[in-house]
Amino acid sequence: MNPAARRGLVRVAPAAALLLAVAACSSNSQEATPPATSTSPASSGRQETAASTTPSTSEGSASMDIRVTLDGRPVDATLNDSPAARDFAELLPLALDLEDFHGTERVADLPRKLTTDGAPAPAAAKVGDIAYYAPWGNLALFNQNGPSASDDLLILGRLDVGADQLGRAERITIEPTS
Repeated sequence: MNPAARRGLVRVAPAAALLLAVAACSSNSQEATPPATSTSPASSGRQETAASTTPSTSEGSASMDIRVTLDGRPVDATLNDSPAARDFAELLPLALDLEDFHGTERVADLPRKLTTDGAPAPAAAKVGDIAYYAPWGNLALFNQNGPSASDDLLILGRLDVGADQLGRAERITIEPTS
């Protein structure tokens, strides 16, 4: 093989391999697989972990019930089984004042930063999601759908509450169930 042809093959081979990988991952087969809750691939060594019943929480097999009140009213809530959610559960009980952040979420500072080791694949936050924004170390409760998925935002769980009630909430109390 002449050198020019060999250089052409060397340039095309990586693109061909990538194209084959993408085609294999986007197959329309109807295999019986558990429903995926994260739509973006894992990045920076992240692993997928447990899920609740909503699409925006991380994928897995278990969830943790917690007791939550918003402005004194009880709200059903669960945490997923991610390392960050388990770390968050170790902080409970918590009573936090909430502030509006861009009309999309209610935020509060946590007493300390949470672990981000073994974090699930990034997912865009949905109304009712309990999330942790790692760079600032704060808790975020989404009363509107969030922006696109980010490595910095870890979904911890879910609140079963309407966007209006969540958007007006000024105080949250979170307790373990046992």
